[in-house]
Amino acid sequence: MKFYFAPMEGMGRYIYRNAYNKYFHHIDKYFSPFLSTSSSGVLKMKEFKDIIPENNSGIYLVPQLLGNKADDFVMAAREVSNLGYDEININIGCPSGTVTAKNKGAGMLRDLDSLDRCLDGIYNGINQSNPNLKISIKTRTGYFSHDEFSEILEVYEKYPVYELIIHPRTRQDYYRENVNLDSFQYAVSHCEFPLCYNGDIVNVDSYKNICNRFPDINTVMIGRGLLSRPTLVEEILSNTDCHSNQKGISKFTSKEAKEKIIGMHNVLYREYTDALDGERNIMFKMKEIWLYLIISFEDSERYAKKIKKSKNLHEFESIISDIERHGIYII
Repeated sequence: MKFYFAPMEGMGRYIYRNAYNKYFHHIDKYFSPFLSTSSSGVLKMKEFKDIIPENNSGIYLVPQLLGNKADDFVMAAREVSNLGYDEININIGCPSGTVTAKNKGAGMLRDLDSLDRCLDGIYNGINQSNPNLKISIKTRTGYFSHDEFSEILEVYEKYPVYELIIHPRTRQDYYRENVNLDSFQYAVSHCEFPLCYNGDIVNVDSYKNICNRFPDINTVMIGRGLLSRPTLVEEILSNTDCHSNQKGISKFTSKEAKEKIIGMHNVLYREYTDALDGERNIMFKMKEIWLYLIISFEDSERYAKKIKKSKNLHEFESIISDIERHGIYII
């Protein structure tokens, strides 16, 4: 099985990727938060900084592009490939209202004729300038309804999609409704290009459910499950029921897992302190990280309340020290 780290806006940039990769391994590909394309063909400095190779040493990173104009997309792809990347990903899945209102991300699924024309321009344009560049797609299974998915797949099947990453929710589902596994099954039954499953893998049991339902799928993408449970891939690989025909890794204790998480925290705290201006910005970022992490600790509600109420870095540091001394990571 291959494991991908999902493109998490606000959380998945290079500082977080590097800290995670230092303590937790076995991620085959990381996907960057989306890079917006534009007619200028110049990536924003923040986006450029996130994907430059020197900020992603030892990581297989796939830059993800967001846009609905083929010419802009081709120019952005050229910039990305000039950095040495041989794979890019098209975002046709972001459900954010500010994105879909501009007919980008999952908003492209509202008009399949426009989506078809855009993909035609992207694949033809990139093939002319860089025929070796691999182009994958991350998609939802509809805008309003999963009934739309068969027609969406007919559009994708016209192009040499390197890999199709499917989050089986509609745009209207956002992240509220359960994933629709029947729509993913439709893709398994009808697609000839490689598929990757994405959505609601948050523990070993949810991973097993996907493996049991789709035994031929060998790639999964995980996002929020890894933010709240950084040990998840290691737990999966150490579970012989999941990988009876593969050599797993040694199981680890709650103490060992917590030590890794605190180590990752220390790196993140140091790096964000250097990168961000002002205590307020540092607090906001570290609280965001810990309100995911704390979910996997015993007595998480009490700790979460204390983290939310902390007013300065001294209070925040005291709470993390308490977690380091007394917190119990649930294995």
